[in-house]
Amino acid sequence: MAQDEYDFIDPKALRLGLYVELDVGWLSHPFPSGSFKITTDKQIQILQSLGTKPVRWVPSKSDPDPSKAVAPPIAVPKQVDERQKASEQAALARRQRAEQLEAQQRSLMLCERRFADSVRQFRKSIDLIPTQPLAAAEIAQGLVTGYVADMLVEGESAIRLLADSSGDKATLHPVNVTVVSLLLGKALGLQQNQLVDLGVAAFLHDIGNLQLPERVRWYDDSLSASEIKLYQEHVARGVQVGRTMELSNAVLLAIAQHHEHADGSGFPQKLRLESISQLARIIALVNRYDGLCNPGRTGASMTPHEALSMIYGQFKGRYDPTILSAFIRMMGVYPPGSVVQLIDDRHAMVVSVNSARPLKPRVLVHEPGVPRHEAVILDLERTPQLGIRRSLRPGNLPGAAMDYLAPRPRVYYFYEQANDTSDAQRQPQRA
Repeated sequence: MAQDEYDFIDPKALRLGLYVELDVGWLSHPFPSGSFKITTDKQIQILQSLGTKPVRWVPSKSDPDPSKAVAPPIAVPKQVDERQKASEQAALARRQRAEQLEAQQRSLMLCERRFADSVRQFRKSIDLIPTQPLAAAEIAQGLVTGYVADMLVEGESAIRLLADSSGDKATLHPVNVTVVSLLLGKALGLQQNQLVDLGVAAFLHDIGNLQLPERVRWYDDSLSASEIKLYQEHVARGVQVGRTMELSNAVLLAIAQHHEHADGSGFPQKLRLESISQLARIIALVNRYDGLCNPGRTGASMTPHEALSMIYGQFKGRYDPTILSAFIRMMGVYPPGSVVQLIDDRHAMVVSVNSARPLKPRVLVHEPGVPRHEAVILDLERTPQLGIRRSLRPGNLPGAAMDYLAPRPRVYYFYEQANDTSDAQRQPQRA
């Protein structure tokens, strides 16, 4: 037999099915022949007792080694396979939902933290004005410069509704007006230095109020003629304080004119549109919007949708038409904080609007089967089959929807990146 047709194996490795050829004489073993296929365990025991010399075997005549055979694939019933796929898809959906909830909560907490920090910075600035007016101005300038840098670097911005913020109107109002004014200034294409002046003016536009009695710090229909006159003095007082802070001329002018109206019905000088600075026109509009949403008396507050509708329907002659149009485009028909009914009859609250694409806001939907803290915000931009049917006053909501959505008695905003809500929110949403 040729050398390449056989091999040698240790006697300890012998197995059934091997064809062996013994190299000893026939008197040295009990087998009828020196060449045979192993068929019993007894034969293996005898071969191993002959000594430790390797045994020659012929692969071509031997059976395959069963320990090295490849098992045929096990057919998985189609029903079992489909259940596994469904389970995997459900697990993926749970992971995506968890990621989405984490992303939206993280973004909201960041906005609320930055808004609260801004309120603290405002208080600090105001406290320093009597003794260190330049340091007070530096705080305002630094805060606004940071805002502007964020907005210009981050690209598209979304206007985010915040939860109820701690503080009084004197501190919450200027921060709210500052954030919205800067977003509007950006939408109008203002340059960086203009945005900084706009932000500082918005941040400090009511500093004259702090020198007035509490009763007349905020306009109210119940004020007497003499009280209205005293209230209107906050403009001149604010300019005086601004001079001690060495604010820029553009900022001082905006503070001086933030209550002037395009139709000449404002105060203190009853200027008309062409005589009012662009920064003052922006602040005047945003200031009025915030005043309607967050008046001195909570019971007199309007929903954001109502406030926008009133400004456009009854008072649009008071504002620069270009700025008003940009404001409506930015805020959307249903600004954050609006309570709405969707076209599928579900109730929801608008929580965020992409200022570049405002017609499809993000909403928190009343889902009775889902705990509120686990509710995923629905992006209407990604659900073209779903939209808003109408706006509602919170008092017209069913009790369960009112408890679930918990509309804010006051409306405060901050900004976030329009894509801050994570890729998880790009998944299709239930309509």
